[in-house]
Amino acid sequence: MMDKLLMGIDLGGTTIKLAFITQEGDIVTKWEIPTDKSGNMIITDIAEAIHEKMAELQLSKENFVGVGMGAPGPTNFDEGIVYQTTNLGWTNYPLRAELEEKVGIKAVIDNDANVAAIGEMWKGAGAGAKDLICVTLGTGVGGGLISNGEVIRGANGAGGEIGHITAVPEGGALCGCGKTGCIETIASATGIVRLATEAIQSHYGSSILRDEFEQTGELSSKSIFEAASKGDEIAQQVIDQVTYHLGLSLSQIANGLNPEKIVVGGGVSKAGEQLLKPLMEQFSRFAFPRVAEAAEIAIATLGNDAGVIGAAYLAKTKIV
Repeated sequence: MMDKLLMGIDLGGTTIKLAFITQEGDIVTKWEIPTDKSGNMIITDIAEAIHEKMAELQLSKENFVGVGMGAPGPTNFDEGIVYQTTNLGWTNYPLRAELEEKVGIKAVIDNDANVAAIGEMWKGAGAGAKDLICVTLGTGVGGGLISNGEVIRGANGAGGEIGHITAVPEGGALCGCGKTGCIETIASATGIVRLATEAIQSHYGSSILRDEFEQTGELSSKSIFEAASKGDEIAQQVIDQVTYHLGLSLSQIANGLNPEKIVVGGGVSKAGEQLLKPLMEQFSRFAFPRVAEAAEIAIATLGNDAGVIGAAYLAKTKIV
């Protein structure tokens, strides 16, 4: 008889990722369903998708330890409540109770960035580390902090909000959180494009980026890194600015946590060494020397699977 399986769910604004996973962290099956952006049918849709997949694979509730789920926004881990989601209309939503009722299996929930960090700690670039910083550079900047193998959630579920560290104390760009100068306004894909667009408008002379912008009317973080690799000075200046601020921000967190690993994920991380090398240089410049010596910075390896794997780990370790 096989060991009981784990369920992992990663709730995103566009799609919901689901997976059945072994207790060793291997994915048995994974699939996606669209997210009901009104927020009203999300749990019903999830339950139906799970029950259909269980029937397809001839599995029953007794074959599972439980279900773990990552949700956007700050959460109350102990109570299983999502305090607020900006795009789903949830406020103090009893997510765990709803999930357990509709799926019929014990559940545990956490913030989606925390869950992704747990996934990288368990089976990804942070494997083997118990003290870990995970930062995700996507449309925004997310993050998770792990100390001695446990997520730092904080007093009201807002622990690990790396994206909202103030990188520019005065005169910074407005962030979606309502503050100005957050690292999210600089190191996210959106922030990188903003910096490049401003640089093009304030610098004259030949530029690959300027030519692309004039032809298409838009830029992407990918095209900015590509232009820098071809010697474009404006693109390289933008990358230098991004890695300066990100390295400084991560060094301040690391000085408090003293991590073994700093894992960088999200779409921007696909730039690989082109991002990693200058980031490590700036991090080492600003971190306390013994902290810099202990910390290895690595690109995340799990990609879109980090959330479901981390959620499954929660089900494995937190459901009794």
